[in-house]
Amino acid sequence: MRFVRSKKGLKLKTVDSCFQDLKESRLVEDTFTVDEVLEVLNGLQAVVHSEVESELINTAYTNVLLLWQLFLQGEKWYLKLKIDISELENRELLEQVAEFEKAEFTSSNKKPIIDITKPKLIPINESGTTELLNKEILRLQQENEKLKSRLKTIEIQATNALDEKSKLERALQDLQLGQVNQHNFINAHDLNDLEDTVAALKSEFQKTLNEKTESQKSLEENLAAAKHDLLRVQEQLNMAEKELGKKFQQTAAY
Repeated sequence: MRFVRSKKGLKLKTVDSCFQDLKESRLVEDTFTVDEVLEVLNGLQAVVHSEVESELINTAYTNVLLLWQLFLQGEKWYLKLKIDISELENRELLEQVAEFEKAEFTSSNKKPIIDITKPKLIPINESGTTELLNKEILRLQQENEKLKSRLKTIEIQATNALDEKSKLERALQDLQLGQVNQHNFINAHDLNDLEDTVAALKSEFQKTLNEKTESQKSLEENLAAAKHDLLRVQEQLNMAEKELGKKFQQTAAY
């Protein structure tokens, strides 16, 4: 408001000077013909038209640059901005702005008229940035805790699978050893039956062992993926904390 008010004051002084220059340079005679009056008015119209046009163009471009800065900041922090063009021609809101300007610049003792029902934007340069960084750090910390819990669960599952595999391998060795010891104490018929039984048990055991191996391989892959995710989240968390520290050091309070 102060910037626009100062620019408006300068432009009004420029328009006033156009009329003053006309009075001092052209209105020196007592009488003028119609053609002379028309010439004077046309010249004044051209000068005033040029001044007003340049000011309107400058105001429009200034608004574009202002919005551009805001949009760049919003894009940087992934903000979703919504603009209602119809509100720019709302006479009630325009009158509130006029009253605010009048109360702000005519008397320093009066409180400015601000519509408290309208939402207010949080500054992005300091507190807004800090708040967004804190939210991002909190999200990364929560994701980090989830990944740690998932990693711990996968490690427990992998440990259990290894223990189960070791038990099965020992059982197979014991079974093979028992087969050798009993070979000399049974007859040929019983030996064939025992060999068939052992073959069936070995086949079933091998099938179970293969399933356990596949399960262990899957758990190891999940464990590796979880560790990669954990490292990625920890790196993002460290970067966010460094960014927060950098922003805090740049604040006026620091």
